[in-house]
Amino acid sequence: MTKLIRNLLAATTALTTLIGFAPAQAAPPGATKNIVLVHGAFVDGSGWKAIAEILRKRGYNVSIVQPPETSLEDDVAATNRVLDGLDGPAVLVGHSYGGVIITVAGNHPQVKNLVYVAALQPDAGESAGQLLGSKPAATNYIVPSKDGFLTIQREHFQDAFAADLPKAEADFIGASQVATSGKALSTPVTSPAWKVKPSFAIVATQDRAINPDLERSMYTRSHAVTTEIAASHAVYISQPAAVAKVIEQAAAAAVTH
Repeated sequence: MTKLIRNLLAATTALTTLIGFAPAQAAPPGATKNIVLVHGAFVDGSGWKAIAEILRKRGYNVSIVQPPETSLEDDVAATNRVLDGLDGPAVLVGHSYGGVIITVAGNHPQVKNLVYVAALQPDAGESAGQLLGSKPAATNYIVPSKDGFLTIQREHFQDAFAADLPKAEADFIGASQVATSGKALSTPVTSPAWKVKPSFAIVATQDRAINPDLERSMYTRSHAVTTEIAASHAVYISQPAAVAKVIEQAAAAAVTH
């Protein structure tokens, strides 16, 4: 019986390793272990899948927020709900409009550091729409619905959002867009968390949805530790290892603040 149990355990271990569910290694000693990922406009949390897998294998506890994109208030509430459920401090990560969300939700006491991934980083009194209008992007194929929700025209989605993804993948993301409320993009921020908490940032140098020069100017203003990656707006999908590396830098730095 003992031999049978040993054989079963060995087979289970081999199968677990084969299908990618091997036990994760421990996170680096002293690093903030909770990572919370917030997506931006037009997409959902599934785009974080590769980054979440990388971070979990390295011992981090990864949570993915699903903002409803109905208003900035609702999106911040969804993020705070996840932060409230954590057992300790966290690094809060936002992509695109998700940067506006984390700029507000980052005031949560659990948040230690912020990471902006090709993201908007508004100052007090600024909205997403105001920032986007200040330095126009290379493409603008956003169309409104009758009730004030926005999407990117599907035939232009790859060019505008995901030029470095395979066409089939970009087409699927474009077809499964989450319509984003115009209200969410027009609501100004009042108390930016980056003014009191350190931030890290990624400039996507081939971004056609947010002007890379706008990304640089926002991150310079906030004194963010900035990394440039040659990628489209979908950098978190096309280059997950490079983005995960920056998130881990933020997690390691968070313990010193």
